[in-house]
Amino acid sequence: MQVPSWLVTGGAGFIGSNFVHSVRREGYARVVNLDKLTYAGHRENLEDLVDDRGYVFVHGDIGDASLVDSLLRDHQPSAIVNFAAESHVDRSIMGPQEFIQTNVVGTHTLLQCALRYWKSLEHGRASDFRFLQVSTDEVYGSLGPHDHPFTEGNQYRPNSPYAASKAAADHLVRAYHETFGLPTLTTNCSNNYGPYQHPEKLIPLMIGNGRSDRPLPVYGDGLQVRDWLYVQDHCDALRLVLERGRAGETYNIGGDCERANLDIVHALCRLLDNAYPQGAPHARLVTHVADRLGHDRRYAIDASKMHRELGWQPRTTFDEGLAYTLRWYAEHADWVAAVSAGAHERWIETNYDNRGSTAVNGGGK
Repeated sequence: MQVPSWLVTGGAGFIGSNFVHSVRREGYARVVNLDKLTYAGHRENLEDLVDDRGYVFVHGDIGDASLVDSLLRDHQPSAIVNFAAESHVDRSIMGPQEFIQTNVVGTHTLLQCALRYWKSLEHGRASDFRFLQVSTDEVYGSLGPHDHPFTEGNQYRPNSPYAASKAAADHLVRAYHETFGLPTLTTNCSNNYGPYQHPEKLIPLMIGNGRSDRPLPVYGDGLQVRDWLYVQDHCDALRLVLERGRAGETYNIGGDCERANLDIVHALCRLLDNAYPQGAPHARLVTHVADRLGHDRRYAIDASKMHRELGWQPRTTFDEGLAYTLRWYAEHADWVAAVSAGAHERWIETNYDNRGSTAVNGGGK
């Protein structure tokens, strides 16, 4: 049986690169990786695949229709998996335009190309083709402390420019299925963590700062709640959605692992104390900073549809995943240095240093 080809967009980013590694490691498909290589996408994430004949990297933009058309024509993929997105809430508050351009306009261009390509396929291949939109739980807005976790039927109520741009993209994906028949799938996932996550995000930021004896900046009271999922479990879920998901459907993916941001930070402090006792107690570094504008209070995912229809369950406990993530960052100091140089340090200074400290031993994302 011939191994299929998949066009993966944004495959040099955090979740995308983990997905590409997973696909190639298990031999599920050949991968054509189209990535613009913005600040969060790095060739270093996939350097071990350079000599892999089943992997092709293309430096480019999903908004470049002629490039996307040529990749589809030349590689004849059986699926498009769209990870390409600007994805950091704080950056979307400082500069929403890039998020609209990539997440909305770029996704629409990709959909147009996908539709043209799908219509050109013979019947059997057309029926097997899938367009998978990898989205976020943030499109659903914020939950109260006692609200039921988000289901696929929840109304979209995005509260940040990032979430709004992803919601718009999801609506376009749905419209292309309902209007044109394009066989689409959408997944909305909770917070991921694990290898290759950009150092600006909560867990790698706390690991890096803690190892360097620098302040651990946390937003507000630190009691914002998120549902956490180890990135490899997310990748396994995405593969199942591609293989068994029903066209036109949405699937929520979550870890059933709600944690307050403050609890995450203190869990990391305990791991750091064990790994680097000379810096203990690392909790002394935890510092309140001014909260994020419009900060959502709680996200939680009801993934029962994934369990029921596709037989998926996360395999990694939070404690296991967090400990492994700390070890990975400690063992990949060169990678951290490469992706943290220059612009990242300036952004951290802009986003956190200017917020000021309001307390010690507090917390928030």
